[in-house]
Amino acid sequence: MSTSLSLLLSPSSVVTRLRAGGCVFAEDEAQLLLSAAGTPDELSSMVERRVAGLPLEHIVGWAEFREHRIAVEPGVFVPRRRTEFLVQQALGLAGPRAVVVDLCCGSGALGVSLAAALSGAELHAADIDPAAVRCARRNLRTVGGRVYQGDLFSPLPAALRGRTDLLLANVPYVPTEEIDLLPTEARVHEARVALDGGSDGLDVLRRVTAEASHWLAPGGHLLFETSERQAPRAVETVVRGGLTARTTVCEELDATVVTGTKPAEGTGAPGTAD
Repeated sequence: MSTSLSLLLSPSSVVTRLRAGGCVFAEDEAQLLLSAAGTPDELSSMVERRVAGLPLEHIVGWAEFREHRIAVEPGVFVPRRRTEFLVQQALGLAGPRAVVVDLCCGSGALGVSLAAALSGAELHAADIDPAAVRCARRNLRTVGGRVYQGDLFSPLPAALRGRTDLLLANVPYVPTEEIDLLPTEARVHEARVALDGGSDGLDVLRRVTAEASHWLAPGGHLLFETSERQAPRAVETVVRGGLTARTTVCEELDATVVTGTKPAEGTGAPGTAD
């Protein structure tokens, strides 16, 4: 073992190297890298990749989401902590044996969290990115979910039409012109298809809301994350799709979730709710 590698194995040395590379949470990251590395060479490589800007989650191979360890591979969108608020909102609406669809599922973190917390849920997930689908299949295997590859609703079984209770759609919502303003970890190391929401950030959402009512059961819910700035236009999009819209904000997580609800049979026209 070389002297440099021996020094690198020291927790304090790892912290110092990470801090010098601009890692804000150097102490926490050092602990994760030290526990994940199997050899001095592997640790050295991990630290250098982190300092070079690779997401920590891609280096160790997993991300923590609602106390679940979610497998992520290079290039796959890393689930954000703020998105835990979306899952929390969905859990509050879930009934027994809910039929759940996780659209734009990425690694499958949302579906895993929901299925693990619900009794007897039927879980389906879909994404257009092959790498994301590989990860989602690994993750959803533990909760009995099914994963499909394709564009939005297109790969889903037709039998889900009109019987989906919860439709989670963590669609990309960053406006195209703002992609270059994202942190390097996201801009360089995550798939652009998971980030780019078009000119105003709502292009993918419009496609989802145009079809959502056909897939939702009466009284079913569409939930998605957006920015506070985009929320009013997102609500308008939901209402145009025939759903009643409600916006919920969590200041602690800096999270904004819009919930669209399909009217139960025999109820009036859609609108907004406080």
